[in-house]
Amino acid sequence: MSHGLSFIDLFSGAGGFSLGFKKQGFVDLLAIDHNKAAARTYATNFPNSKVIVNDIRKVHSLEILDQISNNIDLILASPPCEPFTSANSKRMKTPWSRFYEDPQGDLIFHAIRIIGDLKPNYFVIENVIPISEGESQDILREQFKTAGYDKIFFNHISAERCGCPSVRNRVFISNIRLHIREVRKKSVKSAIGDLPSPNYPNDYQGHFILPIARQAEKRSIKLRPGDAAVHFRGAKGGIRNWIKLEENEVCPTVMGKSRFIHPTLNRSLTIREHARLLSFPDNFHFTGTVEEMFNQIGESVPPIVSHAIANIIKKKKKSI
Repeated sequence: MSHGLSFIDLFSGAGGFSLGFKKQGFVDLLAIDHNKAAARTYATNFPNSKVIVNDIRKVHSLEILDQISNNIDLILASPPCEPFTSANSKRMKTPWSRFYEDPQGDLIFHAIRIIGDLKPNYFVIENVIPISEGESQDILREQFKTAGYDKIFFNHISAERCGCPSVRNRVFISNIRLHIREVRKKSVKSAIGDLPSPNYPNDYQGHFILPIARQAEKRSIKLRPGDAAVHFRGAKGGIRNWIKLEENEVCPTVMGKSRFIHPTLNRSLTIREHARLLSFPDNFHFTGTVEEMFNQIGESVPPIVSHAIANIIKKKKKSI
């Protein structure tokens, strides 16, 4: 049932951000992403949406309006976080250089450009926390001011507090304040414990055995829950991968390159188990290669988080 609110999704990826809004009754109109595999996944799961596969720098706002006949009430955007995340060992040193010298740094400006052109009632942009700190926030406030938005909120939301079974701390930049009601945390076991063995045929898409990487295979046998087989350097300290999960705890942050060892079995997690740890329902179908599907999951906004945000906007609309 529609609540009369429609949206478009910039940098849509597989559609995790959109899914929570659709489940709240919002109408999906259009999505934009340059990644063909992610765009196919979006089109598969949102068959009523128009999907533009292009670099957003090359997309004019008039092209968006040409594709749809409805008014746009809401714009979602989740620009690449690589220029800003501390997990990137090559992250540039200063906020200015991250926005203006990194090849992907200016992409958020194009989201703001389209928001300024189309003037939706609401917008929500997701990214990593560092993009909202210090000089970075000042740069963004100036960009929004130029686009016609003087009042901006930098809402920090933890996915696990929304009921997502994995940790994910992100900032959601919007023109309204987003207060998320905290719910009980969900463990790894509660998220994936009821799935059948991936050793045998089953009805769950992406639920099949995958090999453990060579650099992690030998160490994985001796890992204790919570330990990692692989360590690498990030912009701020070490990053761990091939972590053996603790079944009664929340999963660490799931990223595109994240891989995990099952909490009680010496095997890697399946694609479907990764999807569940990001709160994707089992009927959400991913397309592409194995690596592309893992990336689509790890780069998504957890649907359970966007569902909570959609509920706030829906209530805001009703109160007007």
